[in-house]
Parts: sequence; structure tokens; C-alpha cells
Amino acid sequence: MPRFHTSRIVSHPAAAMFNLVADVESYPKFLPLCRDLKVRGRSLLPDGREVLVADMQVGYRAIRESFTSRVTLDRDKREILVEYISGPFRHLENRWKFNEVKANSSAVEFDIAYELKNRAFALLVGGMFEAAFRRFADAFESRADLVYGAAA
Repeated sequence: MPRFHTSRIVSHPAAAMFNLVADVESYPKFLPLCRDLKVRGRSLLPDGREVLVADMQVGYRAIRESFTSRVTLDRDKREILVEYISGPFRHLENRWKFNEVKANSSAVEFDIAYELKNRAFALLVGGMFEAAFRRFADAFESRADLVYGAAA
């Protein structure tokens, strides 16, 4: 199963980066390939974690796909877990972790594992996924600079 992992030090606090990634409704404004995202529902677990169910539409040129995910936001641990519910994947899971490094900077880790249902489609777009995930990481960092201000 293909996997991608990246870790970056960014010039923003971990809590701010958590909030930026947790704001899934804003993804269409800045995330490459994200055409639309709608939150179907929100709930609060007894331990304080928030769970969202969201539909995301992604597209590149004539290719358009939609999928549904469960997003668990753990503010105390500064972790976000995204689990696949339905769509063109056989498996999709990604995790974000945000850790303070020093004042006003943090380590942001992103890990994703995925498998498409259609093998022919997977062969066609498989090589694009790693490049797309790198662009996603860049997009979140650029968004943070826009929202919170670029580091001096």
C-alpha cells in the first residue's frame, strides 16, 4: 500500500497549525486539487475529541472524484486522524501531529496511507500522488503564513 510521510519545522505555534488544519471548510480556498468540501455533521466525544464527517471533491483537469471521511480532532494531543468512509479508495488514512519546537515554531508531521479501488486508475494517477502530497504540505505552510503572518 502506498504511503507518504513528511515532517516540517514551521514558524508558527503547534496550536495555530492544528487550528489551521482542523478548519477543513477552508480547504477549497487554498488546497491544490480540492474543489469542494462540505461537513455533513459534527459531534463531541465524552473525552473531548471532536468528530466531523466530511465530503470532499477533488479534481484535476477532467478527473473528478468525491469521497467521505471521518475526521477526529484531538486538541489535547494536537493530533488529527482522517479515516476513509466511502468513495474511490479501498483504503485511506492520514494523521497529522503538531509539536512545539520552541516559541512560535512547531514540528508538523503528516502521514498518509492509501489504496485506490480501481487498479488501472491507480496506475494512471499513482505517480501524481506523491507530488500532490508535497504540494499539499506547501499549501498548508503558505496558508499559515497568510493567516498568521510570515516569520520575520
